[in-house]
Amino acid sequence: MAHNLLTKLEDLKHKFQEISTLITDPSVIADMKRFVRLNKEYRELELLMEVYKEYRNLLKNIAEAKEILEVESDSEMRELAKAELDELEPKVLPMEEKIKLLLIPSDPEDNKNAIVEIRGGTGGDEAAIFAGDLLKMYLKYCETKGWKTQITSFNEGSSGGFKEVVFSVSGENVYGTLKYESGVHRVQRVPATETQGRVHTSAATVAVLPEADEFDVQINEGEIKWDTFRSGGAGGQNVNKVESGVRLRYMWKNPNTGVTEEILIECTETRDQPKNKERALARLRTQIYDREHQKYIDDIASRRKTMVSTGDRSAKIRTYNYPQGRITDHRINYTIYNLSSFMSGDIQNAIDQLIVAENTERLKESEL
Repeated sequence: MAHNLLTKLEDLKHKFQEISTLITDPSVIADMKRFVRLNKEYRELELLMEVYKEYRNLLKNIAEAKEILEVESDSEMRELAKAELDELEPKVLPMEEKIKLLLIPSDPEDNKNAIVEIRGGTGGDEAAIFAGDLLKMYLKYCETKGWKTQITSFNEGSSGGFKEVVFSVSGENVYGTLKYESGVHRVQRVPATETQGRVHTSAATVAVLPEADEFDVQINEGEIKWDTFRSGGAGGQNVNKVESGVRLRYMWKNPNTGVTEEILIECTETRDQPKNKERALARLRTQIYDREHQKYIDDIASRRKTMVSTGDRSAKIRTYNYPQGRITDHRINYTIYNLSSFMSGDIQNAIDQLIVAENTERLKESEL
């Protein structure tokens, strides 16, 4: 095992040295797309190289201690070498596991910011109310992570909550953390609108999309059709007097299918029309990027044996059962009974369990 890992790490060390040279090359710096990609690769390999250095030192110290035991007759020296071996040898396996996880190619999207879309599904008013509850849950979770959130558009439900709400999240490793939330979230509870006290089942869908960078997709801005309108909803009387809301329409040809479709985006986030235009453009880039990458996501999902990071956003991933205070994640058969704190944003443990399941699956695939 050690020999295989060392061979692999030595190969990557040469790659790391090559990238270190490339990112200082003026011709590479001039090619922004390539420079950003190489920089990202450099940061990932840098962490691996630090652990590799530790691992090599560990193996070297173990070999030296074993040599002392073989050739040394002095009892004190032998005792010291034995004590060192007892301390160092238990560190080898955990470090090899850490290296193996670092060797798994990370999802290139993980470091991106995200755009999260929540839509009330089956269940009418109650589904919209639940979509609102999920929004509060995610906003509180993002707050605990120190991430910045911004609601970019919403369509309120008639009895509260949202028929649809879209928000952006920026921070460190946002998409890599939130991507596990994509799918259908089902709720079982007595709706506020129910007079008989019967438990109803309704659902909301969550789609987490990696936010596209400007150079990720090609958009012909001259072909975008823009409309403006008066924003409704929150924000006081001023919002309604000014045409600050923007709506864009863009005809886009899907390179995977050859089909041309119209993309429609509305943004009413601020009272400033240019800012709303900028944010609508960011969402357009993300939607096109997401559609173009759907083939890539589907390919990964079809190879995966688990549904942890499935590309199918219509898959039921989690049930929130209010009468029993229970949450079940169907992808990994994970059940907990802390529904109130979960709905208050305490979802990290569930995400951690999904990451562990995902990494276990990827380790099997990589045959390390």
